[in-house]
Parts: sequence; C-alpha cells; structure tokens
Amino acid sequence: MGEASDARQRIGFIGLGSMGMGMARNLVQKGFRVAGFDLRREAVEALAAAGGDAAASAAEAARDAALLVVMVVNAAQAEAVLFGAAGAVQNLPRGAVVLLGATVPASFAAATAARLAETGHLMLDAPVSGGAAGAAAGTLTVMASGPAAAFAKAEPALAAMAGKVYRLGAEPGLGSTVKTVNQLLAGVHIAAAAEAMALGTRAGADPRALFEVIANSAGASWMFTNRVPHMLDGDFTPKSAVDIFVKDLGLVLDTGRALRFPLPLAAAAHQLFLMAAAAGHGGEDDSAVVKVYEACAGIRVRGQGQ
Repeated sequence: MGEASDARQRIGFIGLGSMGMGMARNLVQKGFRVAGFDLRREAVEALAAAGGDAAASAAEAARDAALLVVMVVNAAQAEAVLFGAAGAVQNLPRGAVVLLGATVPASFAAATAARLAETGHLMLDAPVSGGAAGAAAGTLTVMASGPAAAFAKAEPALAAMAGKVYRLGAEPGLGSTVKTVNQLLAGVHIAAAAEAMALGTRAGADPRALFEVIANSAGASWMFTNRVPHMLDGDFTPKSAVDIFVKDLGLVLDTGRALRFPLPLAAAAHQLFLMAAAAGHGGEDDSAVVKVYEACAGIRVRGQGQ
C-alpha cells in the first residue's frame, strides 16, 4: 500500500487524554483522517481544531474506520466504549482492527480479543509507554501482540505514533503482560526517586546539586531524571497522575496474586502512591509522591518560594 493511500485511512480514536490527544494529533498531522471521541467535550473540540473530526459518541467515531484506537484509563472504560450502549463495535466495519492501547489486565485483553473475533474484528493488545511528551512527538514505545493481519492493517498508523513497535507474539495478553512489568518498574523508580531526594534533603544536601550528581551517576534511572525536576520546581501539573499509579501498581499486584508471585517492592511503592492520594494529591503529577516524605520529615525538596 502506498504512502498516499495509507494517509487516507480513516481512524476512529477514543480517549483524548494527555496521551491520546498527542497520538491523535500526530495521526492528523501525518495525513490520516481521524474521528475522535472523549467524554470531555473540550477535548473533542481541541482535536477538531487541530484538523480531526469531532465524534459525538464512540459509535460515531468507529463509523467507516479501518482502525479504532482505544486509549482510555482502564478495562471498565474499554468495555464500555467498545460494547456499551453507544459502543464502537456496533458501527465498526467487519475486518477493522481495534488497537487497545489502555493498560489493562492480560486476561481482559485476551477476552476482549475473543469477543471482537466473534463480531468479525481483529485486535492488537498494544499498550504504550513514553508519556505525554512521547505521544506528542510520535516517539512512543508500543508493546503489541496479536495476529499478523492486525499488524499489517495497523502498521501505517503505528509508524506515525511510535518510535518503536515491539511485536511480542500472536496471543492477546502478551502486550499487556509486558506493560505490567514496565509499570512495576516505573512506579518503583518514581517512589525510589522521591525517597532518595527526601533522604538527601533531610541530611542537608542541596536538592538541585544532589539531582545533578545522581543524574550523572549509576543510581540514575529514566524516571529519576524525568520526574525529579518536577519535584525540584514544585510543578505538579499532571503529565501522569498519582491516581494512575494507584491503578497500575494495583494491576501489578493483582497479577502477582494470580500467579502466586511475591512483589514486595511493588507493594511498598503502591502504598506510597496510596498515601499521596489519601493526602489529596491523587490528581497531581505522580512525582507528588515526594510530598508524603516532605510532610512526614518536615522538609522541602522543592526550591525556595515553590
């Protein structure tokens, strides 16, 4: 299929949050016809202003679409937008591909793929990583599994949205399993970064100097170098919220329970995010977990005047 015909592919897009909006805009900018739906009308209008089409429901977004991208928060929302009263499946053409990009249990991904097969649709279990910045830049990492036919149909859109696409096998659920492992590490790394910065601050180290040293030393991680500047600046505008990691680390622990596999580090990190949410920071950037340590130790990792 040539580039021009790829670009005319009609895509339905459901879920225009911090990640979904960047992904949908990228598709529009690269010539795809994108019909977007979100429960927040202002998000739909923002996509329309960027050149996409506004859809009044998930079903409307799916009409005539060759590919339907689902970037909602959790499994319950995915279930609703696909199979609910105004769900997408009723209007999605037979043979179309559903790209399930939400972070969901592997068992849900497998069951959803089976349900879609019954209605004549293909599915890619394709959660993403890279945050709002990666979504906006089109450099996301996609960890995907599903049939070869689904990959073939989704390939042009995947290339537009992602820097790396990992094909993990034909079985739905493999992509979600890998994303679960990623979220275990991401959540633990953020929690560890907050604990380390708070410890150093309490011991008298200058927080910004501490960050510079660790960022260039063996203790650094991607999350450390990305999230600690938020802590230092006192800027907790949500790129990914505390509540997201309450959910995602909960999913990690559910997976461990199902496999009878111990996850003590993930459990500790989950408790830290729960503490931050209980203190009223659930809607703030996930780096706000540092506020738990600031409150209990009477310190401020944030700079003066923040």
